[in-house]
Amino acid sequence: MNSTSTIFARFLFCGILIFCACRNGENTAKVQKENAQTTRPEKDYLATIIAQDTLSTEAYKRAIEREISDFKVYNHPYDSYFHYFKARKYLLEKKQDSAVAAYQKMKGKTPDDDVQILKTYGVLSQSFGDGLLVEPKVMEKIFAAIEIAERVHSRIRYRFYDLLAKAYFQNKNEEKSLKYSDLYFEQHPYKAHPVVKQRYYDISFMLASRLGNYQKMRFYNGKARELAFKIGDSLAIARTYNNESQIYARQNQTVKTLEYSKKYFNYLKKSNNLNDIAYNNLATSFIRNKQPDSAIKYYREGIELEKNNKFNKQKELHYNGLKDAYILKGDFVRALEAADSSYTIGFRNHNAIEAVKIAEIQEKYETEKKDRSIVELNERNKLNETLITQQRWTLVLLTLIFLGVLFFFYFLYRQQRLKGKNTLLKSENQRLNIEHKLLQTQLNPHFIFNAIANLQSLIASGHVDESVSYLNSFSGLLRGVLEQNRKDFIALAEELSSLNDYIRLQQMRYDGVFNYQIIVDENLSLEHTLIPPMLIQPFVENAIEHGFRHINYKGALEISFNKENKFLVIKVDDNGSGINNNDVNKQKKQSLAQVILKERLALLFVSNGQNAKFTVNDKKQGGGQGVIAEIIIPLIEE
Repeated sequence: MNSTSTIFARFLFCGILIFCACRNGENTAKVQKENAQTTRPEKDYLATIIAQDTLSTEAYKRAIEREISDFKVYNHPYDSYFHYFKARKYLLEKKQDSAVAAYQKMKGKTPDDDVQILKTYGVLSQSFGDGLLVEPKVMEKIFAAIEIAERVHSRIRYRFYDLLAKAYFQNKNEEKSLKYSDLYFEQHPYKAHPVVKQRYYDISFMLASRLGNYQKMRFYNGKARELAFKIGDSLAIARTYNNESQIYARQNQTVKTLEYSKKYFNYLKKSNNLNDIAYNNLATSFIRNKQPDSAIKYYREGIELEKNNKFNKQKELHYNGLKDAYILKGDFVRALEAADSSYTIGFRNHNAIEAVKIAEIQEKYETEKKDRSIVELNERNKLNETLITQQRWTLVLLTLIFLGVLFFFYFLYRQQRLKGKNTLLKSENQRLNIEHKLLQTQLNPHFIFNAIANLQSLIASGHVDESVSYLNSFSGLLRGVLEQNRKDFIALAEELSSLNDYIRLQQMRYDGVFNYQIIVDENLSLEHTLIPPMLIQPFVENAIEHGFRHINYKGALEISFNKENKFLVIKVDDNGSGINNNDVNKQKKQSLAQVILKERLALLFVSNGQNAKFTVNDKKQGGGQGVIAEIIIPLIEE
């Protein structure tokens, strides 16, 4: 599931939504209110803000209200830290514009003091959306802020590493995102605290998911969940449910994936924290469970929610999901429309990422240039001008090469799309051809005509009970053939029902010619064991129509289903006349049935790397009578 960007951005990088306040501070504030003092005591607010990382979300909300109230009690409503806490409150209320306005009211005494650096962080943290590409100009501002924070040894410089890790993650540069995530954790003053460690494990999980490391995903989510329960943070616990859904998705446990996606989605809905990626994740889980209509509903709602973001940017993953949902539903026209939208957005985002990379190269170049001494620049001015000219031509050449490579990959992409469509159509055509052939063999015209003739004879002779029984078996058989024909697998119970209907009709047609029995291994569940529909009927038909036709003794037909290791072994055994090489029509029909069966087994099993086969042997070679057909397929249980 491409679910990791916004989870990572919104809940792990998007500001630190917790606040620190100890009980002693609460008691002090209470006494001060009672005494109606108007002089605010000295307080290291930056230390308080840093310590907020150790509180849960609910504790943070209460602490914000307490700090704002304390400022009003002491008659200092326009202090810079008052505006900071107001901004945090606005963020809780999802009023981003108001929060930025409050940050802007913060005034530091110098361009690089604590207040100014905290203000810069607050504004930058709201300068790009969750899960969206971060533009070069924003990256430049983040680097400039980090340079100032490192130069003055600011106590909150670790927050800028966190912000940069988020930006690189959204720009799909996992290597640098991991680097700055580690810097953030290593320099955090409270890195040993459970809340901070829990958040770090959440970040590590997202990076492991993006890098496709399944083992680390399980490890980090386990650690994150353990700490989330320890600190009692409901939002952190809910995030681990979403992480769990991603783990189940990688194990192809689609039911579990959907279950945990719903848990996380419902929590976000209840707490008014829904975002477009949450819709996408739930929709993707519905696709994995073959529920395209539900998937389309949530993809559409996610797209509508995304349109309301103030950055006016879109992500291609919603349209990719829509494409898959429409394909699953069979609506290829809308699938193509969604694919085109996805490609347009992906192409635009790809160009934006490349622009960021070029900006990084330019930033490195500028940094190196600043480190050179002024004297050296003056002495080598002409040489530098020549180098700059060469660099400009180099950039032009690189741009042309980039455009050429981009066009080449676009061409390859279009070819892959066409190839994928052709493969899909070829596979569908092959399946439909097999279904057509199978239906032809199952609905044998001679059998249907004879069945109707027999029914007419029974009605004409006044055998009402036998006529009703015959009609029930005949209608049940036809209904089973038509309903099961388009299914790849049905329950073993359904297959046995169709077999019994068919054989009873044949017994009524050939009265007293043969007996039959069906034996099912006691270890097999009739309701939960799956089998391709009408798999055995052609062999049963051959045994009755050809094996028992020219014998002067009573025929016996035995059909058995056995579980052997991880395979289902099916045998159709008769004591008829055996295989007669002189019967040309019989040989052709058997050959056609066997060709169709071989194609079905290849499509359903062999193409997926599974073993499946069948054999037909005349028992005369062993001194017996009749034919035994054996079909071996993988055991499938739901």
